[in-house]
Amino acid sequence: MSTTRALLVFDTTHHALWAEQLARELLLGVEVVPAPAESNAKCDLALEYLPEDEPALLAALERAAVPHRIWREERQRGG
Repeated sequence: MSTTRALLVFDTTHHALWAEQLARELLLGVEVVPAPAESNAKCDLALEYLPEDEPALLAALERAAVPHRIWREERQRGG
């Protein structure tokens, strides 16, 4: 069985922290985590979020014009 982990990655630390601030203002469950090397992000910070919060989070970032992109990783879970 596999699950998908989604992160927002950014080009600058400013954008990462701005996104975190917007998410927290909306009371969304987010956490700043290291950006995976495989994501080829220019910033070493990424934003992990709950899957159910993705629509609200992406809408808020679009409204505020915060540059970002989504990076997804398939994870295998043991059964």
